[in-house]
Amino acid sequence: MALTPPVIGMLAFTLFAFWGVAGWALVRTLRQERRKVELLEDQDRIDTYSPKALAELHEWIEHNPEDPLAPKAREQYNECVDTLETVDNRFYDWSEREIDSLERL
Repeated sequence: MALTPPVIGMLAFTLFAFWGVAGWALVRTLRQERRKVELLEDQDRIDTYSPKALAELHEWIEHNPEDPLAPKAREQYNECVDTLETVDNRFYDWSEREIDSLERL
């Protein structure tokens, strides 16, 4: 059974799509990790949450104050707030207005 041109084309497309997307994801991830390492080497600290993630953590803490994990969540939240207030360069896109509106829990 011979491979027809459409089958060969679909195989080529599939290989390109899989390896292309996988390669792109790998390069993107490695660049992000390199940036994190550079920030850590330069400042010894890095913001651990994006604005959306920190807002979600804050919301979870407010809705689950009696949860056994709440003290640890509060500690991580406060650590991120402290870091955001002390570092000059941030990994995530934080505006000064967003940072100024944060308060420790």
